[in-house]
This record gives sequence, structure tokens and C-alpha cells, in this order.
Amino acid sequence: MSSIDETVSTLLEHTKGVDFTLYTVDNLSTDGTPDHIKKTYGAVKVIEPGTNKGFGSGHNEVLSLIESKYHCVINPDISINGDVIAKMVEYMEEHPEIGLLSPKICFPDGRSQILGKRNPKIKYLIASRMRDEANPSPELREYAMLDEDLSVPCEIENATGCFMMFRTDLFKKIGGFDKRYFMYFEDCDITRTVRKYAKAVFYPEAVVYHVWGRESKKNFKLMLVQISSMFKYFIKWFNK
Repeated sequence: MSSIDETVSTLLEHTKGVDFTLYTVDNLSTDGTPDHIKKTYGAVKVIEPGTNKGFGSGHNEVLSLIESKYHCVINPDISINGDVIAKMVEYMEEHPEIGLLSPKICFPDGRSQILGKRNPKIKYLIASRMRDEANPSPELREYAMLDEDLSVPCEIENATGCFMMFRTDLFKKIGGFDKRYFMYFEDCDITRTVRKYAKAVFYPEAVVYHVWGRESKKNFKLMLVQISSMFKYFIKWFNK
């Protein structure tokens, strides 16, 4: 089963009985994915902009379509094995002050992924790039809040873009993702924007599984895109 198949099939399997619409946005793929999704999963709505607008702008394609109370942004390398979405909705219903909810994100083998939860700083980004998963540096521990009690919900400054749940009205109010980022840092940016209006919270009771490739470490062009986005982020938020 391909990554996108696992994502779509597990999402559909674990949202039965829930008023749930799944959209897939195709960023000009060349492997036949849109046709495969249409043929295999009739309930999924496929959006084909005809161009690759990048991560954030791609997700913004649904802004005029969604009418739900909550909206999830989900990578095509995510899988779930339980009623994660219903659980997250229930928690947000109980906490109207939350505008963005981030689940616990694990590798497929169940290990927790070490992901930034504080606003990015140069020292954090260097520590993340030079990371040792088995022995994270003090800077990486600080960035990922590893010395905090992450077994309970807590406010965060930075939510990871592979799986984010927004209140739809807030997602629309802020105009979705900032289009100046093609890829990388758009999740840091939108979390910071959300926090002008509501709380961003890490919710460890909801667990999703992510095949994290860290492609920018392997691909020079993607590394340049990441550096460009980093500068855009720091310029935008300088002294704010």
C-alpha cells in the first residue's frame, strides 16, 4: 500500500459515522495519483489546481469550499489507527479558547518524533539539523519542550504542519497559510498568527503516525527552499 493509500484509507476507516469530508489537493503530480484517488475512493474530493503552488497555497485551495466547524491539514504520509479526529473535535468543543490543536506525532513504529514546539530560533534550527535522535542536544530539547511534561495538554508556540486541526472560522479569518512560503516554515508562521486570536495546544491523547523523510537533508534544492523560507519567516516576525 502506498503512503497516500494508507493515509486516505485510514482516515476514511476511522471517521465512519462522522460528518467528514476529505479533500486531496494535487500539486501537479506525475504519477497518476489524482486518477487513482478518484477511481479507488469515490467519497474523496480531488482538487487539481493545475500547478504546484507549494504546501500552504495548496491547502488554501479549500478555503472557499469548507463549511465545517473544524478543519484538518494532513500530510499524505500520515496514518491513524483510531478515532483521532473525533477525539480532537471533542477536546476543542470542551475548550473554546483553542484555535489550533496539534496531536502527538509518532514514527510508524510508535517512537515519538522530536518536533519543535517553540518559536524557531537559529540555535534551534541548527540543533534540529544536526540532531541525534537518541541523544538530543540541550537546544533541541528546549525547542521540542522535551523537559516539559508532554503527557498532558499544554500550550505551544509552534505546531507541526503534518497534522493540524483548526477552527474553520479562524482558519478562514486569517486567510489560511501565508502564500509567500512555498514550503517550510508555513506551519511555524500560521501557528504564530493563530496565537494572536486563540491558543495553540499540544494534545497528547490524540496520536497520529508520520513517515518523516526529512527530505531537505537529502536534496540540495529543497535545502535552498528551506533557507529561503527561513529568511522570510525571520524578516516577517522580526521584533514582533
